[in-house]
Amino acid sequence: MHPETERGNYIKEEIRRDLEAGRVDHVVTRFPPEPNGYLHIGSAYAINISWSMTQAFNGKFNLRMDDTNPAKEDMHYVEAIVADVDWLGVDYGGEPVFGSDYFPQLFDYAVDLIKKGRAFVCDLSGDQLREYRGTLTSPGTNSPFRQRSIEENLDLFLRMRDGEFPNGAKTLRAKIDMTSPNMNLRDPVLYRIVKHHHYRSGDEWCVYPMYDYAHPLQDYIEGVTHSLCSNEFVNNRPLYEWVLNSLDLPGNIPRQIEFGRLNITGVVTSKRYLRTLVAEGVVSGWDDPRLPTLKGMRRRGYTTEAIFGFLQEIGIPKWEATVDVAMLEYFVRQDLQDKVPCVMTVLDPLKVVITNKDDVEMLEIENHPKDESFGTRQVPFGPEIYIERADFAENPPKKFKRLAPGVEVRLKGGYFIRCDDVIKDANGEVVELRCSYDPDTKSGAGFDGRKPKGTIHWVEASEAVPCEVRLYEPMFSEQPDEEKLLETLNPDSLQVMANALTEPGTKEMLAAGKNQMQFLRNGYFIEDTDSTADKLVFTRTVSLRSSYKPSKS
Repeated sequence: MHPETERGNYIKEEIRRDLEAGRVDHVVTRFPPEPNGYLHIGSAYAINISWSMTQAFNGKFNLRMDDTNPAKEDMHYVEAIVADVDWLGVDYGGEPVFGSDYFPQLFDYAVDLIKKGRAFVCDLSGDQLREYRGTLTSPGTNSPFRQRSIEENLDLFLRMRDGEFPNGAKTLRAKIDMTSPNMNLRDPVLYRIVKHHHYRSGDEWCVYPMYDYAHPLQDYIEGVTHSLCSNEFVNNRPLYEWVLNSLDLPGNIPRQIEFGRLNITGVVTSKRYLRTLVAEGVVSGWDDPRLPTLKGMRRRGYTTEAIFGFLQEIGIPKWEATVDVAMLEYFVRQDLQDKVPCVMTVLDPLKVVITNKDDVEMLEIENHPKDESFGTRQVPFGPEIYIERADFAENPPKKFKRLAPGVEVRLKGGYFIRCDDVIKDANGEVVELRCSYDPDTKSGAGFDGRKPKGTIHWVEASEAVPCEVRLYEPMFSEQPDEEKLLETLNPDSLQVMANALTEPGTKEMLAAGKNQMQFLRNGYFIEDTDSTADKLVFTRTVSLRSSYKPSKS
């Protein structure tokens, strides 16, 4: 962990003080996603904070589905969330827990609040509730139903549960303070009528608890000691505490502690806006590699080690923080550079005929530029090869260090070649180069010491493997405005190189179970989920270089 992260971990210090003071004798945290969408990098950030606290204190971490809204939730999302958390390698005891399992207890607690005179059944409509609530500068007004007797409230609440009233006809509200400057305390709704099939409990219930009521009680039922959440819930904390304290619950009461929200430049994590991108067909689905969903990041080839390295570098800020997406890419690059083999792939092929070569020979090339333990592979070299079109210039600019008429370059792992002739089509486009090679300049064999302009990658024509390569750029052309999301899209966020060619060693790597590799000079790539035996498809995970530099402290 980064030194500043450890020193600045105020949450760890708060938990340590609670343990030393005897308020708790163990630590339990949780991550409570609603199963109505997919996890993203912001979810991983929140998971890491809670999970790291249980690791620090040998505690327990719960994965809880906050499934109290039957109209939006589905088992498909549960399975997707579990798969993502499993991929992250977070230990939650093997099975998730479900808020819906606590429906009977939550209902009983609500009955207890009514009996204590701290909750009432209200007949105001949604529009009337908003009108009575007041504004940030003016107090709210008590509901005309606030003074119902305990007996009447109990009767009505039980009849709500039994399905006697239609949706929206009644709510159960807390009795707190309609003049409170905290809008969350102005007699908030605790239960509403929702006649909708629930994916787990079926049609057993037609009243469902609100998040601010259910959440603290779910924490209590599970024995959560520290409920860690982002700063957007700071104003909800008084209600969190009111619910728990109003029930006179025995034992330890959970404590809510907030942390700063994470923002990443050029990235949108709101479910609403991500859903828009998917629904509008801007992306191929929730696992599109351009999305910050964990499904998308996994498909793109991001590793869990890189993600946690990034999150540890950020630490736990107390206030909202914005970090450059280049920091995340840096950690991905750092993790992959020591893990994956290197092969040659030409994204935009230009044919080269070696005029003084007749046979195909095998060259031995290392599988990693710095680590000999990766071994070597045999790469064919013959009279026809392909190079990157960008590696040739008929009229090269100054400091151009690649192939040009009359100029020598080295082929990676092979020989010097010199461009002797340029073949063009009827439109004047370069379609072929005629080159000669120097058989005395084989890589590693020693030669006369002359230096070529540069070294380029290549593939031999007869054994080249066709593939499709997808290059991803930032999703947005500028920092996205979430209210004008589609207007800030980068039209070039995906470039498909449909005619790319890779060396036969790439298929050998895939057959050996290595689906991630560096394409020499082009970046780090992963075999895409669209890839088939008949058509290889690769996605670029990250480029080779970045302007981002990590902090020195």
